[in-house]
Formats: sequence, structure tokens, C-alpha cells
Amino acid sequence: MRQPTIERQDAHTYHVMTRVVNVRPHDPEAGHIYHAAVEILRGGLVAFPTETVYGLGANALDPRAVACIFAAKGRPANDPLIVHLSCVDDLPCVARFIPRVAWELTRVFWPGPLTLILPKQRNVPDNVTAGLDTIAVRIPSHPVARALLRASGVPIAAPSANRFGRSSPTTAQHVLDDLDGQIDLILDGGPTTVGIESTVLDVTCAPPVILRPGGISREVLEALLGPVAVRGESVPAERVPKSPGLLAKHYAPRAELVLCLSENPAAALEKMAHLACQRQSIGQRVGLLLADQDLAYFEEQGVAAQVFSLGSADNLVQIARNLFAGLRALDEQGVDVILARDFGQEGLGLAIRDRLQRAASQVVGC
Repeated sequence: MRQPTIERQDAHTYHVMTRVVNVRPHDPEAGHIYHAAVEILRGGLVAFPTETVYGLGANALDPRAVACIFAAKGRPANDPLIVHLSCVDDLPCVARFIPRVAWELTRVFWPGPLTLILPKQRNVPDNVTAGLDTIAVRIPSHPVARALLRASGVPIAAPSANRFGRSSPTTAQHVLDDLDGQIDLILDGGPTTVGIESTVLDVTCAPPVILRPGGISREVLEALLGPVAVRGESVPAERVPKSPGLLAKHYAPRAELVLCLSENPAAALEKMAHLACQRQSIGQRVGLLLADQDLAYFEEQGVAAQVFSLGSADNLVQIARNLFAGLRALDEQGVDVILARDFGQEGLGLAIRDRLQRAASQVVGC
């Protein structure tokens, strides 16, 4: 295990020179991956792209390295981490009592943006799981992530590579903006493709429960499994959540985010225009997080604001991919408030709504 540097006195005063290394996203250079794997095995922190967002990785079997994740992010100890594996054969090394449904899910969705909740093995440190007897685990599909996992030969605990509570990072620059000086290495493999975190599915109960909606939709899961519950519909919140991303305030930009929540897009746009004028009248700079189809409405209403278009409202894959980048871009433009609308609950809409609700300072019904 790596000993502390002169600047690194303990897990709470971790400060290093952060290196950024560009890697080919589809065929990462072996030398770069080797050096990143050495960093992991020495107890260091390495940010790397997954298909969902950038992860902040450490050796999941090294409790001191795991503690450094929490320190670097400012993450509370009661928020468990996801453990990433190289291949499905490694699953029994970190999980026990693996039910048949879990094996079926791994066959269909791994590698990919699906995290499973399973009983954990005793060798997994308690700080990985926030003291729970379950573990969140997945196999990412991004070539850089998979290469790093193979080269290191250990499971890697990796939450999103950002300051706790901030919008998740979908580029290496987002990671650097939040964690420069707090982590050892960033592997820059370009922007991520999914753009929101994995779906977390608890398979320790029947029916399985989606704890966090994400890159695999409820509809897709139900096509394989039959009925799947969603936390919040019939599942009470836990004091220590089984999954990351479940705390009430999460994914937030620096600016105040106001979410206009409605199944009627026209009503949401009308409310956004009203709020934009109201906020501008008191001297606030307003940002609008929109779909392509929304732009004309605000032009017709004469609403002048900073605008980020997420893409077509008919393409939720595109909306999800650009969501966190849009929040960060409007922050960079120095707005005081960001106004956003909902995209429904079908398919990826459920995950998009979840992220916006948790990021919002205020949710306004329309």
C-alpha cells in the first residue's frame, strides 16, 4: 500500500498533484492502463470513464484506499459505493447467496449500466457498503474501465468522480474542476455515452426493486423479469440507503435549480417563462435547460436567458447524455437560477426525472 506523501497527512488532508492522461476511448494504450493499475494497487485514487459517468476508483478490498474516496469527495460515510468487476466470474468473490434472477440479469445486461444489490462477502470492507450486509456491484462496458479492471486484478469501488452532491461528471474536465489536487490520476477517455448513472436493482427481495433508476429502464427490466417495483412507490426509505444516489439532495449545480414538474410540456414551458421573467425582474441571471422543441416558445415569448438545449424531446437517450453537462455549462455561465422541465416517466424519463428532482432546490407543480 502506498505510504502518505509529504502533503498527505491523513485521509482528510489528501492533496496531491493530479495528472491527466489522454487515452483512446475504444482501444486504450496498454502503458497508460498499466500505470493507472499500479496506482490502484498502491492505494491511490484514479478517475476513469465508464459508459455512464466518470468514476473515482480505488481498490475495493483496501479500506484505507476506500476511505480516501470519501475524503476526496466529501462524501458522508453512510452513502455506500458501487463495486466494479472485470468479469462475471468475479461476482462470487464479493457477493454470496447469488439468486438465479441475478445470474439471468448478468447474462443479459452485463457488461452495462445495471448495478445489482446482493449479500456481500466478508472480505469486502465495511466502509465500502456503509456497514450494510449487502453490496452494490456491476460490470461496466466502457473499454477504458474494463481495461483498468483487468490490469489491476482487483474489484474497484467507484462512485461518480465529483464533489459530493454536485452534478455528476461526464468529461475529464468535469472531474478536474471538482477534484484537482484531491486525486492522483484522471484517465481522459472523452465524454461518456449514457450520461446518467446505472440503474440499481435490489434482487435480495421479490419482486426486485429499482432503488435508483438509470441507464436500464424499468420497461426493459420488466420485459425480462415481470413486475419490478420502484423505491418510493411501495418501498420506504432506509436510514442507511442500500444504494448511492438516494439522499434527498444530490446531483445539484451551484445555481439554484427550479424544476417545473408536469405531464403536460406546454404547461411546464408556460410556468418556466413566468418564473424567468419573475426572477429577471429582481436582477437574477436565468438559465434555461430545454429540449430543442422548446426553443421557439421562449423566442416567441421574448424571454432572453442563457440557454442549454439537451437535444430532441423525442430522444431521451440524447437528453440523458447531455443532462449533467447542461447543468455544469449553465453554472459556468454564472447564472443564479436554472429553470428546467420534466420529460415524463416512460423509459429513461424516469431516471431523468429522478436526477432533476434530487438536484432541484424547488419543485414546482404545473
